[in-house]
Amino acid sequence: MTRTRLSADTNTQTSTHGQPPGAVAASSTPISVLLVATDSASYASVRDGLAGHGGEGFRVEWVTTLADALNRLNRRDVDVVLLSATTPGGDDREAFDLIRRTTPDALLLPLNALGFQDTGPSPSSEQPDASWLADTLRYVVQRKRVEAGLRASEDALFERLKHAEVTLASIGDAVLVTDFNSLVTYLNPVAEAMTGWPAEEAVGRPLGEIFHITIGGTGAKAVDPAQRAMLEDCTVGLEADCVLRRRDGTESGIEDSAAPLHDRHGRVSGAVIVFRDVSQSRKVTRRMAYLARHDALTGLPNRALLKERLGQSIRLADRHGKQAALLYVDLDNFKDINDALGHVVGDQVLKAVAGHLTRCVRASDTVCRHGGDEFVILLSEIATPADAEQVTNKLLNTFASPIEVNGHALQVGLSIGVSIYPDHGDSADALTEHADQAMYRARAISRNGNDTALGQRQASGRPLAESARGDLHRAFDNREFLLHYQPQIDVPSGQIIGVEALVRWLHPVRGLMYPGQFMGLAEQAGLSVPLGRWVIREACQQITTWKASSLWAPLLAVNISALEFSHTRFATELEAILRETGLDAGELELELTEGVLMLDADASVTRLNELRDLGVTLAIDNFGTGPSSLNQLQRFPVHTLKVDGSFVHDINTARNDPAILRSLIGIGKSLKHRVVAEGVETVQQYGFIKAQHCDAAQGFQLGYPLGAEDCTLLLAIRGHLLRCRES
Repeated sequence: MTRTRLSADTNTQTSTHGQPPGAVAASSTPISVLLVATDSASYASVRDGLAGHGGEGFRVEWVTTLADALNRLNRRDVDVVLLSATTPGGDDREAFDLIRRTTPDALLLPLNALGFQDTGPSPSSEQPDASWLADTLRYVVQRKRVEAGLRASEDALFERLKHAEVTLASIGDAVLVTDFNSLVTYLNPVAEAMTGWPAEEAVGRPLGEIFHITIGGTGAKAVDPAQRAMLEDCTVGLEADCVLRRRDGTESGIEDSAAPLHDRHGRVSGAVIVFRDVSQSRKVTRRMAYLARHDALTGLPNRALLKERLGQSIRLADRHGKQAALLYVDLDNFKDINDALGHVVGDQVLKAVAGHLTRCVRASDTVCRHGGDEFVILLSEIATPADAEQVTNKLLNTFASPIEVNGHALQVGLSIGVSIYPDHGDSADALTEHADQAMYRARAISRNGNDTALGQRQASGRPLAESARGDLHRAFDNREFLLHYQPQIDVPSGQIIGVEALVRWLHPVRGLMYPGQFMGLAEQAGLSVPLGRWVIREACQQITTWKASSLWAPLLAVNISALEFSHTRFATELEAILRETGLDAGELELELTEGVLMLDADASVTRLNELRDLGVTLAIDNFGTGPSSLNQLQRFPVHTLKVDGSFVHDINTARNDPAILRSLIGIGKSLKHRVVAEGVETVQQYGFIKAQHCDAAQGFQLGYPLGAEDCTLLLAIRGHLLRCRES
């Protein structure tokens, strides 16, 4: 049955023919045929010819003008165009070109090439039989469709390959691919850089030549991860501590994994290795492990390593019938040196002392910095206590002469306590406690007196001159002390959030003097507590003055000395100062060092709770330099940790590992404390602590300590800028 539909445009007709019984469609999608001819005879012949050979597989449309043909072809769903020998509506060549440009993917056939003649509007009896046309068109169109599908698949595959190539070229890990015979087939740019082999030279070479790996330390050849992955048909990891030797012979530590590749049948066809350079992370890990067992300043073993070696010495002494000795060494006058010459010189003194102590003992002995200015020496496998006494005398003789540090000739006194295994204890803790007590008893022994079992003492520095005491008392009575205020900056916003009050002595002859130059003398003169109370009262009064002048009043931070903190009436007197000055307790932050808190940890917790009950904020100053442990830190009811500036200094150089500073900030964050970085002196340092999400910072890069008048002006300018911003 034939059904003919005449469209709204009388020049366009569409015909659909039923498929004869038994015919099989070449495709589930009908082949679309557009006939461009003026005579109906050609249309009838094409229609009948297609109908006789599976007509349901074709959709035939007939147009009589070139314009209608171009309009129809814009839909881009025509497979075949049959074009009249005489193009209706235009030049034959021009019509052919227009149709080709409009539908470049369609099959374009001239009717005259098929034996048809355009005889005008009336059917012609001379038109050829078109029954053969169906098979021909079906074959050609299906082939074009297959070719188009193949091109689409190739395009999709090419796109996927390009995406994969871009991805592999942009990731941070190295990627290397081998075939089943372990010949290299691909390296991404990172793999090229790490192996030293350009991809064009590496491809086709054996994997072992390009990816040469050994076991660190031993140099033994490592197991080939690609071969293992292919043999076991699973993802495998590289052996621990593997080292990759580059083409130029240089080496780097790596971590990797290898996975098998499969062909379309599921058979293993190769392997892919993904690896990365872990030299730096291994270096940091080793450094952290070293720091966990060594003192950061002197490089000597710390308490943890000492305890481990002391245990080993006890076992060796038992096994070989020997003894062991522990010498507890304290520097008598180190605080005077530190206060008079500053922490930089003090650190150099500790390093010099560490060197002298090490040179006085055997290589098999251990010199440990126990904390602060205390050192412990472990003498392993000695024959008698006389051996320990001999070392003690050697130490005293060595430090009888001044040591040269930064151009200063400094007299360093020693107090030494000695304990002998097994005479004074059968455990590491018992020996350490006995030596510690012996050292304190040694301090009470007169100059040049000695008791080998308990300890020995060398004369310390000269006592404070009476004239210096008089100068300090006169300065306190004449109000020669004054306060400077250093801004504390909120790291995320860059705004001032607090000030730290710093005491200065305006000496009538020597000019402005800093705390390190007089606080130790003030303690010996009995002025540290009165001076501390004056600092708190003066600073609190300044904050209330700023508030009365409608200036923004920042959080006030004040340092508290050990003598102030241990004073029985400290909390009571502080509460009286707050009432007297009218300062809200929440606006005052008291800073105490780890060393002060650890003098008596239990008593410190009690005093801190009393201060917290007043409403003041509590901070640990110089965090990271003291002897406290994480467990002790959790006991102290503090709000803020101020990371010591020594960890911030030179973070961009090899002299100071930024991993330590990063760890200290992380500890503060984990304890949910506010973390403040001290000593920020460069843009690079500020950028580093900002990247670590430190809460606040202070230092010369962010603001110098200012007198009260200059700080008042700074706060006034800040307030004006904030009002302008808000308006």
